[in-house]
Amino acid sequence: MAILDKVDATANLAKNNEVQLLVFRVSDKVDSAYYAINVFKTREVVESKNHFLTQIPSSHPLLEGTIVLRGLQIPILNLPSWLDVDLTKEKIQKSNILICDFNGIIIGLRIMSAFRVIKKNWNEMHAPNSYRVGEDNVVINDTRLEDGSLCLVLDYEKLLADVIPQAMVDVHESPMNLKDLKLPEKLKNGTVLIAEDSKTAQKHLSQIFQHANLDMKMFDNGKLLVEYVGSLNEDATLIPAIITDIEMPEMSGFTVVKLLKNDPITRHIPIIVNSSMTGSNNKREAEGLGADGFINKTKSHDIIPLIVEAMHKAENN
Repeated sequence: MAILDKVDATANLAKNNEVQLLVFRVSDKVDSAYYAINVFKTREVVESKNHFLTQIPSSHPLLEGTIVLRGLQIPILNLPSWLDVDLTKEKIQKSNILICDFNGIIIGLRIMSAFRVIKKNWNEMHAPNSYRVGEDNVVINDTRLEDGSLCLVLDYEKLLADVIPQAMVDVHESPMNLKDLKLPEKLKNGTVLIAEDSKTAQKHLSQIFQHANLDMKMFDNGKLLVEYVGSLNEDATLIPAIITDIEMPEMSGFTVVKLLKNDPITRHIPIIVNSSMTGSNNKREAEGLGADGFINKTKSHDIIPLIVEAMHKAENN
């Protein structure tokens, strides 16, 4: 689709703490809200009328069914309904489907129309406290378009966890018995710092650390984590490890890695990038900036062994 043709390389955006968003609407009303999604989670936009929808018996109410696109069976999620917008049959026929890639799982989001791609610095993305009240809020942060219109970024991980839970991490799954894993004393006695803006992902990571009987401290974005680390001064060297998402308001995970790895006090702290943007470019960029590991959010149950491995490597360097 032409609207997605001009997209910068991930690396260029990461170096400048920038993000590119596909802006769209779920209604054709003049005053309807604008929503956005990172373009690197999108593949294409297709017209609904050109694709036969096969319904799935006894499925989640927001799972409309599946379409076949280039040989792939793709589940279609009713995004308007999730946002309390009802589309008539006629409007459904006129609607579009945004094909997305989350953690390597391809899904389709029903939208009314794609607007355009915009570029924003992460410090222009904000997460008002009102979005963080309760666990049912579907907005994760917002930004402004050139005309001043508010554009909302949704907690797509919450949508997936609700409708297609297999697309998210199974916090009870573990590839190995953690009791058989020799944990460094620094990890057992310290506090792992985590930057993550999704309430759903925060909950999963908290459960993983609780099961491992390890301490962690959660931050709603990368800027808060970096400021906290800076306040520790020399004591920052006591931090056993840091986990960061990539997409966060105020400061991206790439910038977190870059700043901490360029600081003599913190450069030896292992940093694990935990992201649903699992493309090879993102992994290369994280590694190039100095990250000690990269993990797909659906594999977050493996994060403790990965931290231990990264800590052992740091001790031997």
